[in-house]
Amino acid sequence: MMDLDAYLGRIDYRGAREPTLAVLREVNEHHVRAIPFENLNPLLGWPIQLDTASLERKLVHERRGGFCFEHNLLLRHALDALGFRTAGLAARVRWNVPPLVTRPRTHMLLLVDVGTERYIVDAGFGGMTLPSPLRLDVDVEQATTHEPYRLVTADDGYVMEVKVRGEWKALYQFDLHEQALEDYQMACWYVTHHPDSHFITGLIATRVDPGRRHVLRNAELATHDLHGGTERRTLASAAELRRVLEDTFRLRLPDAPELDQALAWVAAGAAGGAGGDAPPPPRGWRRG
Repeated sequence: MMDLDAYLGRIDYRGAREPTLAVLREVNEHHVRAIPFENLNPLLGWPIQLDTASLERKLVHERRGGFCFEHNLLLRHALDALGFRTAGLAARVRWNVPPLVTRPRTHMLLLVDVGTERYIVDAGFGGMTLPSPLRLDVDVEQATTHEPYRLVTADDGYVMEVKVRGEWKALYQFDLHEQALEDYQMACWYVTHHPDSHFITGLIATRVDPGRRHVLRNAELATHDLHGGTERRTLASAAELRRVLEDTFRLRLPDAPELDQALAWVAAGAAGGAGGDAPPPPRGWRRG
């Protein structure tokens, strides 16, 4: 059974504990601000465990982050404990995917009932993570604490879209068929082992702040402001990467030599040093 007090402490939420829309919004927003999206485990070849105890240990007690299965399963357990009715769904990613290319269902999101209304909740879509619940209503632009989002119909389901610089962009396509934990375990294994998966070929970390998003892709750090400006810089060393992961992304990093090797490799690659004095990639690191 989930330790709800520990989870709410992790996300710094001190509000009401009833299954209302206001509580759903607050918990959702606190979650995405407190717990970053990050891929250190698959990058280093460390296992991902999706049972409740493992999720709590990693994301709550060890103050790490994770990717969609970890975020949304943990959030689902918390919402269930608060009295919400939830279901886990699966999606095909469309973000940066050519129109005629079909991806497998490797993304997890949540369907949450609040009274007679239904909402999509998704705390784990990387740099474009949904920061607020979205009402299950089609062709309606919906405001969030960040960009506007909307749902449009497609085939027998929906496409989640986000409005970026005035243009609607597809994030993923999904339907309302509930998934089992075993479905997520299979998809999780796929994205952490397939040689083309971006989760094992480079470093990723993202986090939402009020009015901005932080996105780290290997050694390139971008901070996107809601008003349209973006600050970018290249992190030049493993020490700088570690400092940004700990400060900007609020991660408590493990003391592990393979992590130090990985950060050194990322920094060396940014400097054009994929060889020479660059350290060898750690075991589990697969370069794309």
